[in-house]
Amino acid sequence: MIFWRVKSLDAILATAEKKSLHRTLGAWQLTLLGIGAIIGTGIFVLTAEAAQKAGPGMMLSFVIASFVCTVAALCYSELSSMVPVSGSAYTYSYAVLGELVAWLVGWALMLEYSVAASAVAVGWSGYFVGLMQNSLGIEIPFALANGPFAGGIINLPAVFICILVIALLVIGTRESATFNATLVAIKIAALTLFIALTLPVVNLENFQPFLPLGEAGVVAAASSIFFAYVGFDAVSTAAEETKDPQRNVPIGLISSLAICTVFYLLISAGAIGAIGAQPLLDETGKNLVPGSLQLAEQCKSLAALGQHPLVCSREALALVLREIGWEKIGNLLGLTAFLALPSVVLMMLFGQTRIFFVMSRDGLLPEVLSRIHPRFKTPHIVTYVTGLGVMAAAAFLPVGKLADISNSGTLFAFMVVAFTVMILRIKDKSRVRPFRTPIVWLIGPLAVLGCITLFFFLPDDAKLVFPIWSGIGLIFYFLYGYRKSHVGRGVDTPAGGEDIISQVRPLADCDPDGTNKKS
Repeated sequence: MIFWRVKSLDAILATAEKKSLHRTLGAWQLTLLGIGAIIGTGIFVLTAEAAQKAGPGMMLSFVIASFVCTVAALCYSELSSMVPVSGSAYTYSYAVLGELVAWLVGWALMLEYSVAASAVAVGWSGYFVGLMQNSLGIEIPFALANGPFAGGIINLPAVFICILVIALLVIGTRESATFNATLVAIKIAALTLFIALTLPVVNLENFQPFLPLGEAGVVAAASSIFFAYVGFDAVSTAAEETKDPQRNVPIGLISSLAICTVFYLLISAGAIGAIGAQPLLDETGKNLVPGSLQLAEQCKSLAALGQHPLVCSREALALVLREIGWEKIGNLLGLTAFLALPSVVLMMLFGQTRIFFVMSRDGLLPEVLSRIHPRFKTPHIVTYVTGLGVMAAAAFLPVGKLADISNSGTLFAFMVVAFTVMILRIKDKSRVRPFRTPIVWLIGPLAVLGCITLFFFLPDDAKLVFPIWSGIGLIFYFLYGYRKSHVGRGVDTPAGGEDIISQVRPLADCDPDGTNKKS
């Protein structure tokens, strides 16, 4: 069936060898890259979202989300060690499940990266507003710092940071490994200080009731807090820029995920124990939906009375420190988020260009998207297009809804990766696997089951966005990608049957020395 045409692993490796990116990253740098991508809006902001869904039980939510990510990361590790090229889940699925599935995965990854960038921008906005108010006494009007779902008009700070990041990407400013390591060190230092200040004042009564909304609330919170972990797959997108990727990519994936899991559990315990994390209910005792206008109105009413519940905060961790008497350090943590979160927006948008790069290399996206700026030597058109979409979402949608929408695409991609590993174990047993997923026939099904479960516990609107987005993607595929595909046209596989190198101009050929690379 032509829709299932496959680009073999050998062809993918040969294409990447011909058009490879500069390999500069080691295991330590990849670990820092993963930590830098993971620690962002998820823990700085979505702690409040998780508390509204699960109360103190959000600690279990962190464990559940971590488990699903861990089994997915083990699958990622095997594939990235076998196929150390850019493209992540898109590339793997192209080689095993065929072009149609690969297109859907690539399209889902666009949803993941672009919407995630919007979510991080909105998260940054909350810390920016709090920092201005508590440190400088400057109060930004509520209507100009919140979208319609939160009772405002437009989130101007989020729009501002999006414009800034887009400009940096077009001009060609890059994060060096040293700069990224510095940002990671700052974030870890700030979170370590948070743990050290909150754990000694933990009040065990704040953990009761532990499951105010039952087990369903815990899983629902896990489906949202999943966003706090998904940055780890950015490590696999850097495989083509990694030294000894067969060894270093699995190390970077697993170690960054493990380190962040420990931090998240300690941070959530400190936040809950210090000031409590009970959800807000309506007059009938029903839980208020995070990101809803009803919750925003109740939070405004409580704020007028001088009450500031964790579930209402857009700068949750800074709020906790202020509430327990460490106002200046709370402001300092807000400053840390203010400085560090834009780098996550940059990483997300940069990851988006990696996906576009590989899909363009395969002929599935128009050549115009891979045009290079004559002066800055950057993919400016695709940056503008992606950036405008990110900016629009950040301007009008709340962080929780954005995170849930991003999760819907991510969970689909992770599920496909797990299927891919298992299918390859059957179809290509003899291929060298520098890293083998342990007990794959247990880990693989657990990853699939975990992704499906979390998807069905997402809010209805987030679940609805994914099939609509996929439908739009299928229309685009059949109008363009289906006819222009290099595999379909035989560009990669001539009549003789031997793989040859695609002649597509890649997105990043203009700077082989590593300029304008994420790291």
